[in-house]
Amino acid sequence: MRANIGNVTFIRWEQYRVTESQSATDTKQTTGAEDVRWDLADLYAGPDDPAIETDFEATLAQAQAFQEKYRGRIAAGEITPEEFLTAVEEIEQIYIGAHKAAMYADLVFSVDTAEPAHGALLQRTHEQTTQIQNELLFFDVEWRQADDAFAERILAHPPLARYAHSLAHERVFAPHTLTEAEEKLDAEKRLTGIGAFQRLFDERTSRLRQTVTVDGERKEMNETEILALLYHGDRGVRRRAQIAMTKALQDDAHILTFIFNVMAQEKAIEDRLRDFPDPMSSRNLANEVDDATAHAMLDAVTTRYDIVADYYTLKRRMLGYRKLYDYDRYAPVFPPPEGGVDFSEAKALVLDAYHAFSPEVGQLAGEFFEKEWIDAAVLPNKRGGAFCQPCMPHLHPYVFLSYTGNQRDVMTLAHELGHGIHARLARAQSYLEFSTSLVVAELASTFGEMLTFHLLMERTTDPRVRLSLLAQKIEDAFATVFRQAAMHQFEYGLHTRRRSEGELTAETIGEIWIEQQSAMFSDSVEMTDNYRHWWAYIPHFIHVPFYVYAYPFGELLSLSLYHAYQEQGAAFVEQYRGMLAAGGSESQSQLMQRADIDTADPAFWHGGLDIIHDMVQEAKALAKA
Repeated sequence: MRANIGNVTFIRWEQYRVTESQSATDTKQTTGAEDVRWDLADLYAGPDDPAIETDFEATLAQAQAFQEKYRGRIAAGEITPEEFLTAVEEIEQIYIGAHKAAMYADLVFSVDTAEPAHGALLQRTHEQTTQIQNELLFFDVEWRQADDAFAERILAHPPLARYAHSLAHERVFAPHTLTEAEEKLDAEKRLTGIGAFQRLFDERTSRLRQTVTVDGERKEMNETEILALLYHGDRGVRRRAQIAMTKALQDDAHILTFIFNVMAQEKAIEDRLRDFPDPMSSRNLANEVDDATAHAMLDAVTTRYDIVADYYTLKRRMLGYRKLYDYDRYAPVFPPPEGGVDFSEAKALVLDAYHAFSPEVGQLAGEFFEKEWIDAAVLPNKRGGAFCQPCMPHLHPYVFLSYTGNQRDVMTLAHELGHGIHARLARAQSYLEFSTSLVVAELASTFGEMLTFHLLMERTTDPRVRLSLLAQKIEDAFATVFRQAAMHQFEYGLHTRRRSEGELTAETIGEIWIEQQSAMFSDSVEMTDNYRHWWAYIPHFIHVPFYVYAYPFGELLSLSLYHAYQEQGAAFVEQYRGMLAAGGSESQSQLMQRADIDTADPAFWHGGLDIIHDMVQEAKALAKA
């Protein structure tokens, strides 16, 4: 089932796609987000809360009792639909108990990866959830392999409708399921296998430090702060930031290269044992996206790289450069306002955008600020990027970001709140049908960004500011659509070459990376040798292989839905609300049928790309004027 604790990996709705990282023009300034910290008391009082162990013991006992009660009965077809419903309701509560502690540990660790107690808690909860998972594995294995006639009778039971989609989807994994003993061994070994390397990756990248000179002052900076300087108006600062980041990645190149090789080989072994023919097949199956639809989207994007080259040629001219280098991509078209955007301003703008769309949606967004569900402070050992942890239907989500005051951080806030609103609207669903597939998860987040962007444009009359905002939105769309597609192509190349050539060197991985990045930019941006190392810190490649194609998928869906909203106005709101409230109870194709969208049609994807093309043409017209 979608909520299976399998592999002790809880997928967060992550946002690492808009830029290399979150951004700022001046990392020394105060932003008003310094004290914006989340309150995790709704989960536990602290990392040493004895309730964590008490809950584990109770949940483990429930799991053991569940196994004694139901083991063998699903495989034998000796359980009535009524009893099966009771079993699903029981296992759902066990999942909830196991998920709570592991989720709490993950949130605590994300804020401070250097604190040993946090790492110990994370490891302990992973071990505990694996123990619980192994008590329950028989249920998934037996249900997947149950007789078709028996399964049809179970699924036809009306009271089970609340779980029908997840139960039916679970059975598509039957050909790829191992024996129960093998599944248990796989789960146990992940703790000291890929799970351990994932934690090591997070700890190494979050502790990355380099000294950079800005405005005559030398300062030691972490990953978020260094990458923020790529948005600085001074080209020299951007160049020094690129050199510093490259140096940090080179210093850890041996470790990071080894982690990438371990991850790729781990996946190759899993795919071989589970009979997945292609490196991305398992992700497509989990996303409920057939291979043809995924490739139709990716092919549409990669054949429209000319849109990227067209824009960056324009940007080079606007900046007055002979050449545009990779560290110039996010240079401001015009000098940004002094002091950046205070967090209170960002909050007001995003809430206004959501309220204008729907008072209910605006009220849901406001709760995140009022009830301290956001952690926005920039902290020394905080992991990079941003995410929304949707939690569970009966609890609320948490939003994680590092707010540094740039306009893009405003969009990051809007993006993550979109995820949070999605989770809040879906809370009527059962726990097993609460979380969506990755491709659907990006719908509400990118839609929220569009709402915020258009409100900003409506409030802006200065043509220079309008051009600056439009350029930023175009670059965000590029990073979400084209850059993520190029990252997918890199990831695919990494996995296929690891399988055919054996362990890859850092130089070989860098060649794959630069080849795909260069294809996207053509000759509009010159990629330096330093940029060959920048594959090494992207967490999605390590934590969730083939996650990244969900971003262009979701962005292009969102653009089409926003276009429908512009045409239909208030009539669209209820339709959109229904799509989000469905949570994971429908596949992406079923959800899109509500809006008469056929994602298998290449023309649909080109329609979304045409919207981005039109934005570039508008920017060219504004620049000329």
